[in-house]
Order: sequence, then structure tokens, then C-alpha cells
Amino acid sequence: MMRPLSALVFSGSLALLAGCSSLNPFASSTPKPAPLAAIQPSAELRAVWQVRVGASGPYVFQPAVVGEDVYAAAHDGVVARYKDGRPVWTANAGKRLSAGVGSNGRLAVVATTAGEIVALDAENGSERWRSPVGAEVLAPPAVGDAIVVVRASDSRLIGLDASTGARRWVFQRATPPLSLRSFAGVTLESGAALAGYPGGKLVAVSLANGGQLWELTVATPRGATELERVADIAGTPVLGRKEICAVSYQGRAGCFDASNGNALWSRDFSSSVGMDRDTRFVVITDDADTVHGLDGASGASVWKQDALPRRAVSRPVIVGDFVAIGDLEGYVHLLNRETGAFVARTRADSSAIAADPRRFGRDGFVIQTRDGGVHVYEAR
Repeated sequence: MMRPLSALVFSGSLALLAGCSSLNPFASSTPKPAPLAAIQPSAELRAVWQVRVGASGPYVFQPAVVGEDVYAAAHDGVVARYKDGRPVWTANAGKRLSAGVGSNGRLAVVATTAGEIVALDAENGSERWRSPVGAEVLAPPAVGDAIVVVRASDSRLIGLDASTGARRWVFQRATPPLSLRSFAGVTLESGAALAGYPGGKLVAVSLANGGQLWELTVATPRGATELERVADIAGTPVLGRKEICAVSYQGRAGCFDASNGNALWSRDFSSSVGMDRDTRFVVITDDADTVHGLDGASGASVWKQDALPRRAVSRPVIVGDFVAIGDLEGYVHLLNRETGAFVARTRADSSAIAADPRRFGRDGFVIQTRDGGVHVYEAR
């Protein structure tokens, strides 16, 4: 089952996946989310601060965290930097936006629905440059010291000069005729941009010239029809100390040795939101809205939390001894990292949490809701 607002891209047009997605317009009836059972809290989920930046519209807006600052944007063009719950600055990109903020603490970069990339000065919000890329952008740009990498909805990676916005390179590869409409971006690491691709491929591209450095196969498409063969990487790749991990839709999850690309482990999984990991655990939200805790070294199952069916559970994030997730009714759930048991719950607002939770400091995380609430929580 697809997530709410997930879609397929076919021959350049958008087609919502038929079936039982809770926001599928073609379904004759919409399954109701499972009711929440009462829990006995055993941890503290403290609201540190909250603000409202503006609604997401039909897109997913990821906040960016740099140190103690949170950058957030809204569909109407508003971009803001917050510190301790107060705005450091608020700016307007002048056009409607289609993706959240990417930032390295010097630039705050967003994408407009017209296919422009707008870079703002992270200190004061003034516009530094504006560069057209000629494509829809759904993911936050990845901002490095010298280059900004933009992922277009057709899976092209576009490298822009961080100082001027001039195009430096474009990376493009063949993709299957049918793929997920993904809001996942790229990860910058050691001179490379790491991105998941349709067809179950994980690719590293040189930041210097856009050339492909390596390719790993996370999953191999299977099935007789194009729909059955959709096996796209879900979410952004996750880096451990010595490994890189990813999960695909209708495919597999696995971790690879970052030094040589050898598979450390792999197992069947289907996710369209992604995964997280720390030194001990890999956690994945699958397409039945079950959250799985796996041994990071072997991939063996340690626990699963399956009490949230049809609640469009978000990508998980590991925060200290806990795992944080959100759902389509604006609830934030905190799980015990060792057992998967519920330990705390709160409600941000009544709108969906579709964006990935972002780590904030040692024990905190940030979530942004569809109605534009930006909430910082601390888990203890």
C-alpha cells in the first residue's frame, strides 16, 4: 500500500497509485486509520518550542537543522530561520515553493514551483542568487561548501555553484518507465552526492564534475508488470560509521561496506518512506505502517511495532534511547529503541506529519506538519 500523497511518475505525467492509500481519489472507500490504544507513558516527550511557518499545500516540506537553528519554508513562499522558538529572520522567495529548505549554515536554499532554485543568505535572509533548473523539484536541495545539488523529479541531479548559482554539471541515468513520486533528497559525504534511484540502485556522484563514482544494487525489480516491478529506493541513504544503508519499495533493505561496496546484509522489505540507523540498530517503517527494529550488524529482526495500521507512519528517526515517528493525524509517537514499545505520545496539531523528523541536538527532534506547525521536542 502506498503512503498518502505518494504517486507514480509515468511518461512524464502523474498518476496516483490505485489501491487502498488513504488519500487515493480512485478508491471507492477510504479505510479509516486504526484507533490509538491508550499507553502508559514511561518517558518524557517535552515540547521545547513551536512556531507556525505556513501550510505545505500539495507538497512535503522538510525543515533543516544546523546547530541550534531550524530553517523552514511554506508553499506560499515564506522561508524562515528560527532559534529558541523565535524568528531570526523571515523572507519570501517571491513565488510558491515546492520543497523544503536545504542549508549548511551559510546558505538557505529552496525550490519554487516554477523550477527555480533560490539561495538566501543564512545570516539575514537576503537573496544571494536565483537559478532556473527547468524541472520540478520536490526534495530539499543539498548544500555543500562549494556546490548545491538539486534533485529534479525526473531523478536528474544538478550541481549549482554555491556562490553564483551557475550550473556546473548534470547527472542523468536511465530510469524505468514507472517510478515513485519521491520527496527524498540526496546526502553529501566525502566529495560525493549519494542518491537512491528507481530500479533499486544507490549511486554516488562526484561533487567536482558530476561523474558517477560507483553504483550499488539494493533491490532488483521483480514481477510481470511495470507496476509490480517498481523497486525505487525510499528516502535518503543512511550513513553509519563504516556502512551505507538503504531500503526500497517492493524490494529489499540492506547495508553495504562504505569502503568497498560489499553487501553486509540484505533482506526483503517494502518501504516508501525510508529508514534510520545508529551504531546498534536499523529502524524501518514499512508499507503496512509497521516499524521494525533490526540488528544493524546482521539485519536480524529485534522487534516490530504494528499497532499503527493505516496511520501513514512517517520515516523513523533514532533519538538517543528512543525512536520518534509521526502519523497522518498529527500525533508524535515515541518508541523504546530496545523493544519498540510505546513510551510517550503527544499531538503536534490535527494535520499530517509527512515530512521526515529531523534530529535536533542530542535528545531532540523537529517535525513539520502539513498545516505548517514546526515543533521541537526533547525525549527523556
